[in-house]
Amino acid sequence: MFDMIIPAFLVGGTICVIGQLLMDLTKPSFTPAHVLVSFVSGGAILGALGLYEPLIKIGGAGASIPLSGFGYSLAKGAMEAVEKRGIMGAFSGGVEATAVGIAAAVFFGYLMSVTFKPKG
Repeated sequence: MFDMIIPAFLVGGTICVIGQLLMDLTKPSFTPAHVLVSFVSGGAILGALGLYEPLIKIGGAGASIPLSGFGYSLAKGAMEAVEKRGIMGAFSGGVEATAVGIAAAVFFGYLMSVTFKPKG
C-alpha cells in the first residue's frame, strides 16, 4: 500500500511545488490562470512526446490527477482517435477521453453552487 502512496505523494507534491514557485517567484505577472494553462499545455506536450507516461507509471494518481494529467489525457485521447479515425479524431478524441472528468467537474460545481451561499 505504501509503495503506491509515497510515490504518488512525491510526484503530486513536486508538481504542486512547481506551480507554487511559479506564482511566488514571478509575482504579480504569473497568476493561477497562467499556472492552469501552463500545466495543461505542458502535460499535453509531454504526453505527445511520450515523456509523461513514465511519470504516471511512477507516481500514479500523483501524476494523473493534477492539471498536467488532464493535458496528458487530452493529448493521449487525441492521438488514439487520430490512429482510429484519421485527422478528424484529433478534434474529438481529447474530449472523448476526458468526458467523464469534465462532466464530473460541471456536476459537482453546480451541486456546490446550489448547496452553499457565496460570500459577499
